Amino acid sequence: MRSSRGGWAARLALLGLLLELLVTDGGASKNGVGLVTCGSVLKLLNTQHRVRLHSHDIKYGSGAGQQSVTGVEASDDANSYWRIRSGSEGGCPRGFPVRCGQAVRLTHVLTGKNLHTHRFLSPLSNNQEVSAFGEDGEGDDLDLWTVRCSGRHWEREAAVRFQHVGTSVFLSVTGEQYGSPIRGQHEVHGMPSANTHNTWKAMEGIFIKPGVEASAGHDEL
Repeated sequence: MRSSRGGWAARLALLGLLLELLVTDGGASKNGVGLVTCGSVLKLLNTQHRVRLHSHDIKYGSGAGQQSVTGVEASDDANSYWRIRSGSEGGCPRGFPVRCGQAVRLTHVLTGKNLHTHRFLSPLSNNQEVSAFGEDGEGDDLDLWTVRCSGRHWEREAAVRFQHVGTSVFLSVTGEQYGSPIRGQHEVHGMPSANTHNTWKAMEGIFIKPGVEASAGHDEL
């Protein structure tokens, strides 16, 4: 487990990132209904089990041995922030709305690893393991997730699903909880079908407002 000093260091690093976003993007906003845009930093809530998508520098003891991804009930944990990034070079310009059906990468802010899955069994439910993988946002093709939603763009107030491009599973939570050293945190895994366990909603974060081009209806994402 992280020490209290490590926890403060993580919070300071996150604060620095959020301030950078606010300074470099005058259109950044923390409040108000709108669209989820490329470059935004946010937390994701599983609407069925009321836990936020989370990661930390703790590796699985089984499967691929990569960094673990879990769900936590706390709303104020700095390890629950993820950045929305392009699924392909130039495919998600900063501040442009994320399209329904678009592939994106979700990069864990404090460790720089991407949300990832592969054909290993998850440790508790024996569904498909979900991990965090890569360095400084650079991973591989198994980091790609398609945003499944209704309409044209991912709306912040709407429930969405994330379907893995490489294996077709949906990012899910079904309630299993870990023991030590991450006691009480929920297993996050991949399931083969869309159901109530794999709907997510954008929550706290810094949302980059769409630019003039995006607002004018350009759709070249």
